[in-house]
Amino acid sequence: MSFYQVEFVNIDSLVDQNHQYRKFKKLWDLSSTKKELSQLKDSLGADNKGYGIFKLFLALLLQFMEDLSDRELEEYLKNNISAKWFCDFNLLDKTPDYSLFSKVRAKIGTSRLSKIFNLLKEQLAKQGYMSEVFTFIDASHLVSKASLWQERDKAIK
Repeated sequence: MSFYQVEFVNIDSLVDQNHQYRKFKKLWDLSSTKKELSQLKDSLGADNKGYGIFKLFLALLLQFMEDLSDRELEEYLKNNISAKWFCDFNLLDKTPDYSLFSKVRAKIGTSRLSKIFNLLKEQLAKQGYMSEVFTFIDASHLVSKASLWQERDKAIK
């Protein structure tokens, strides 16, 4: 005779209280980002497959922070509880396929992504978590990185 144990958990309780993703979420005020992205909500149409533009942006932010390709991001979200938590997915939610990330990056646009990333960087700097010796602002880095990810994904196929 086998017994099954049923436990009720929520994803929040599974992420360590000192995890770096928790620290970032406390430091960043993402309300302006959410507002900025809400303008795109209707234009995404079926491309977002019901995930919502903000969750997909958080995935792109995570991709940038962890230096992941689109395929690596797909696996990271699928298998990492703290990544799911950071991107506002529930524990059992189906996470996005790698092919969606390039579409979302294109819909958000390089200049808007650069603007949002700079706002988040400024928030960290104002709170004393960053100091700059010099600053390079070059949106082509985002474009070239996206191209690199696409090339790497094609090579994996």
